[in-house]
Amino acid sequence: MNKMKVLLLCLLLLLSGALQAETRYVTDILKVTMRSGESSSHRILRMLNSGTAVEVLESNSESGYSKIRTSGGQIGYILNRQLMVKPSARSQLTSMEQRLQELQEAPGKLSSKLADLQKQHKALQAAHKELMQIKKKLDSNLQNIQRTTSSAIRISNERNELRTQVKELTRQVGELKQENRDLSNKATRDWFLIGAGVIIAGILIGLILPHLRFQRRRNEWGSL
Repeated sequence: MNKMKVLLLCLLLLLSGALQAETRYVTDILKVTMRSGESSSHRILRMLNSGTAVEVLESNSESGYSKIRTSGGQIGYILNRQLMVKPSARSQLTSMEQRLQELQEAPGKLSSKLADLQKQHKALQAAHKELMQIKKKLDSNLQNIQRTTSSAIRISNERNELRTQVKELTRQVGELKQENRDLSNKATRDWFLIGAGVIIAGILIGLILPHLRFQRRRNEWGSL
């Protein structure tokens, strides 16, 4: 039976050392000592302020010390009675005071933020108005460009039509010139033929007329 009690006691000690780490808070004392071992004879590693959160790694009820780890990773020992499950009243009071101050400052911050937002809103409205004016100018310029483009297309089409008409008129003028040359050549040829006919007729008349006169005289002589 004694052996069983010893084994159970050893098992309980092992289980107490293997307990999951828990968070505790330094009691409502200004400063407490964190030592290198589980007795007041061990050297002091550092002084912890009231309300400091530490992680409990092990707890020994016999020595009255707990093995802890600070937020910075330093490991040491502190008395069990100097640890609390909840933060100290002093820490809670400080936290509440800070929260109260934040809440008191919140309206002012909100007012300042609201003023900044209103300024930003006015700036955005001014920028929007300026952008709308720019858009209006761009739309007007676009319409002018479209009108100019339309006019340019119309002028180009009219120019092409005029070029076609000029080509057609040039062709007609060329044909008229050719006809004029043909008529001129024909008239020259006709006048040449007429002149030649007149000359030939004159020659013939000049040849025939003396014979006619000579025969007429002979007839007159024969009648005598």
